[in-house]
Amino acid sequence: MLTEIRIDGLGVISTATAQFHAGLTCLTGETGAGKTMVVTSLHLLGGARADAGRVRRGAPRAVVEGRFTIEEVHDAARDEVEKVLESTGAQRDDDGSIIAVRTVGSDGRSRAHLGGRSVPAAVLGDFTAPLLTVHGQNDQLRLQRPDQQLQALDQFAGDSVATLLRKYRLARRTWLQTRGELLERTARSRELALEADRLKHSLDEIDALAPESGEDERIVAEVRRLSDLDSLREAATGAHDALAGPADAPGEGSGALELLGAARSRLESAQDPALSDLAPRLGDAISVVVDLTTELSGYLSDLPSDPNALDSLLNRQAELKTLTRKYAPDIDGVLAWATDARGRLDSLDVSEEALTALAAEVEAAADDVREAARKLTAARTKSAKKLAAAVSTELGGLAMGRAKLEVQVRPMPAGAQDSAPLTVGGKELHAGSSGVDEAEFRLSAHSGAQSLPLSRSASGGELSRVMLALEVVLARSEHGSTMVFDEVDAGVGGRAAVEIGRRLARLARTHQVIVVTHLPQVAAFADTHLVVDKVDDGKGVNSGVRTLTDDERVKELARMLAGLDDTETGRAHAEELLATANAEKDTATSAAS
Repeated sequence: MLTEIRIDGLGVISTATAQFHAGLTCLTGETGAGKTMVVTSLHLLGGARADAGRVRRGAPRAVVEGRFTIEEVHDAARDEVEKVLESTGAQRDDDGSIIAVRTVGSDGRSRAHLGGRSVPAAVLGDFTAPLLTVHGQNDQLRLQRPDQQLQALDQFAGDSVATLLRKYRLARRTWLQTRGELLERTARSRELALEADRLKHSLDEIDALAPESGEDERIVAEVRRLSDLDSLREAATGAHDALAGPADAPGEGSGALELLGAARSRLESAQDPALSDLAPRLGDAISVVVDLTTELSGYLSDLPSDPNALDSLLNRQAELKTLTRKYAPDIDGVLAWATDARGRLDSLDVSEEALTALAAEVEAAADDVREAARKLTAARTKSAKKLAAAVSTELGGLAMGRAKLEVQVRPMPAGAQDSAPLTVGGKELHAGSSGVDEAEFRLSAHSGAQSLPLSRSASGGELSRVMLALEVVLARSEHGSTMVFDEVDAGVGGRAAVEIGRRLARLARTHQVIVVTHLPQVAAFADTHLVVDKVDDGKGVNSGVRTLTDDERVKELARMLAGLDDTETGRAHAEELLATANAEKDTATSAAS
């Protein structure tokens, strides 16, 4: 719900703040006072394109700040808003509300902030979309678009269509994937066959050499060791001889083991306990030297004795380099490439048998889509009759008693180069993301008149009432969102105006409704009445927004009644209008409870 809006430097408004509450809020004021700027500001909070021409003359920028609460909205809308808040890191205010800000510079540059965080304007639109629906003077044109008419029908149908639509989209996704694969294989059979041959040749080359993970690094280390073989053997032999004595000349000199053994014998034969106590320590030293001697012997025996070992390693290294030059920087990368290549090769089977099997999969998937589309069409057709009847009933209460709305659900023919053609019932249809259907709203203005599409049959005033009737009907399935109507009552008056006020008041029982109106019959039904005042101080026009007291409200309604604000007749008429509207609202509230 929108609880507050602040506007700075937008159009004729220098600075204005307005508080909004639940129920029906009407915004009135003289022509040119700036009522539409309030709607423009809400469009900006909805992510609409920034227009530097809207910035007040002499102001560096226009700033719109809106405060929203989400506790009152339905669960689906709340979940959408929570996702946006979480993804952007937006913070709530102390009272739990969220502040959205849009700034438009006089140079045309735009900035958006949500919960204290800078965000793209589109994200601001994602935040307000579930909370705020703005019907401006030109937004009625959306009713003339087939996609919007189908969306309205699905919204009215609710879960009965939503569940079938999800199943259809899942089946369609599978069908399009398999169909795309078949088309690719068929159209690129020669190219894919060549690619398969290249992959086979490469894999055969890799398999022939059978590299092992990390083998190239191990060979580098081994080659380095073998290159220093003579010096390594000499160092190990020298150390071994120093410890154990020369193996090839046992009579020449003594090794460390022999000397340590002689030293231990002398200490053990000594009569002095101080010397004999040192003998065990020499025994420990002899054990260490024996271990070292054994390890050095093992090292020497492991050294390659084959003079061709280095050449073999160098040849193997050269073979592996042929792979790393072609496929990856190292052998592990080559092995990873081979794994991916095998998977790609499996998907490149363009044999007759493979194409036949894939074509069968595509047809089976198409059957699933046809069945899902058939059920979806049936559900929509059933709901279309109910929607048409409900809207026609509402039109009867809006001084269009003889008008009748028809909602037609028709198959959508496939185009010449259609991306998703599907044969259904012998007809080639377009299987779009929303099904194979298109919806058309047709209006018969009076009994006996031919029904025509809304774009050809409805005047501006009639289109406004059709839109209002549709919103009232659709609103029965949702609660809590904010709906804004900018002069939805254009082109109507008299009893029709009273009925519009009554419908808006009914809509306000489940939604927050904000209406910009010129009609006193509509404004009389408001729970909160705001007025936009225009002041010309000689230097320029400035407008502000204020909430009317009961007495001020009578005066404003009298002004709207052909400028009768300063007459007793005007005030009496305004008071009567207010009393009638309040009585009807009280009666409706009692009936609802």
